[in-house]
Amino acid sequence: MTLFFPKKHYDSNYRRHLFALLKPFIKEAGYNDENRVLNYGISEKDIAFAKSIDEADFVVLTMSWMYYVITKQVDKAVAFIKESNQLGKKVIVALPSDFGINIPKKLDVIIIREQGYKSKLSSNHYCVPVFIEDPLKKYYNRAIVFKRPYTVLPTVGFCGQVDNSKLEALKEVTKIIARNALSYLRVWYKKPHKIIATKYLRSKLLRLLQNNAKIKSNFILRKQHRGGVERLKNRDIHQTTLDFFDNIKDSDYVLCARGVGNFSVRFYETLAMGRIPVFINTDCMLPHEAYLNWKDHVVWVDYKDRHSVADIVTEFHSKLDDEKLNNLFEANRKLWEDKLKLKTYFLTLFKYI
Repeated sequence: MTLFFPKKHYDSNYRRHLFALLKPFIKEAGYNDENRVLNYGISEKDIAFAKSIDEADFVVLTMSWMYYVITKQVDKAVAFIKESNQLGKKVIVALPSDFGINIPKKLDVIIIREQGYKSKLSSNHYCVPVFIEDPLKKYYNRAIVFKRPYTVLPTVGFCGQVDNSKLEALKEVTKIIARNALSYLRVWYKKPHKIIATKYLRSKLLRLLQNNAKIKSNFILRKQHRGGVERLKNRDIHQTTLDFFDNIKDSDYVLCARGVGNFSVRFYETLAMGRIPVFINTDCMLPHEAYLNWKDHVVWVDYKDRHSVADIVTEFHSKLDDEKLNNLFEANRKLWEDKLKLKTYFLTLFKYI
């Protein structure tokens, strides 16, 4: 598999906007393949880089589309895409953001994005997972999923930010409406969002689960994102982070509902830990959904059915036993390893497209 990207587009000042698959390969001098495999799980043997567009199997735009928008270089990106299109190549463009951004429809591109409203997107949009470090390896020094005995009452976990204040929900909704208005007026370059107070939504769902006698709840509720340690340098080893992953480990299921963007990082963390997401579908995209039956891996709760979340969980759980529960734990971990890590995601995507 050979890849081409315009090297001159790389801007080290905006490295976080670099196309994800390029990050292991655009590094400082002295960074070797052993470091690459250790830190990213991918080797220089896995990807070949073409010297020209016409020699490549796939062409990617070096930086995210948002980078070109905020640095006022959209014309530069468009020119490269048109050049590639003239040579019969589609260009893969990354759109990482909590909000969507318009890309000219006349361009022949494949768009990968973490979020979006599935019903509003065309077929050239693909969901990319949030790439995370392996939590089992990092926090528990193991690659094998923790087993749990099957019990009649399913244990549903959640550790994170919620707010049951209707006043705060109103404030959040007002912000969304204001942003949407600016978007419709083309004052703001990001696309409109559905009007959902997400912290309040999580709070309501958790109350429904907690108040149901057929559910064993395992909740750690916080007023601030990541317990207020978001800016700390050692946040990845802070006790709040350890509590977060212990909460997943000590649960059968984990509530995964959207945040500011229409996606959930917790969803991927739950799979990586070998647990079962209770997935609240708010018109979400999911990776590889064209050929992967996600309902085999998650408790699927459509937004319109959210008030029945506890019943849906208990019905799902009632069909399992000790062996089936732990087999599903292992299957979810394997899914993350085989399809949702940096290397495995892109190899699967390239094979499909």
